[in-house]
Amino acid sequence: MTLTDTEKADAARKSLEYVKDGMVVGLGSGTTATFAINFLGQKVREGLKIRGIPTSRASAELARSLMIPLTSFDEVAYTDVTIDGADEVAPGLALIKGGGGALLHEKIVATASRCLVIVADEHKLVERLGRFPLPVEVIPFAASPVKKQLEEMGAHPVLRSGQRGSPYITDEGNYIFDCHYGEIQDPAAVAQALKSMTGVVEHGLFLGLASVAIVAGPSGARIINA
Repeated sequence: MTLTDTEKADAARKSLEYVKDGMVVGLGSGTTATFAINFLGQKVREGLKIRGIPTSRASAELARSLMIPLTSFDEVAYTDVTIDGADEVAPGLALIKGGGGALLHEKIVATASRCLVIVADEHKLVERLGRFPLPVEVIPFAASPVKKQLEEMGAHPVLRSGQRGSPYITDEGNYIFDCHYGEIQDPAAVAQALKSMTGVVEHGLFLGLASVAIVAGPSGARIINA
């Protein structure tokens, strides 16, 4: 593993301290969350009794391969804890997520979680959100008018590309615009403006959702509370 991979694994391993027997656990997406799912699979093999709710098809496939029992919101009302990564972590645990394309399912699970644990390496820490492009998931039929609105608000949207130059398609069949705001001065106002746009399904600003962040660096993992 590279040093960064080692840091991610350290944060993911420490996140399992929040998982107890009998819990429903949200299974996040992305590289750091993948480490956590693998560690959970090992704990399940050792006798840990949990049920998982994955935030993406990739997370679901990984969990099944590790024999982690899965459930859904048809059967449970919430997750006891969710372990997920982030693309940026700002003071107050304001987040940008969605670089991997699963922001809609990630936010559904996050909002239904009693405790959202973010795992990341220290390179994801920022003083202000916006260095990482903000993902905005859009219904394909609305892509052109939404793009114009995003341009008008200074978002500098770029349609995410998928295979062979075609648009990237999310698990729900939508497009993603990666919006280059630069530093976002008022994330709450941006979030409200995006949610008001007809055709926008969800955005990657996760505000007031995270309970704790486990941030790993060369000197080890540290905990940041909301």
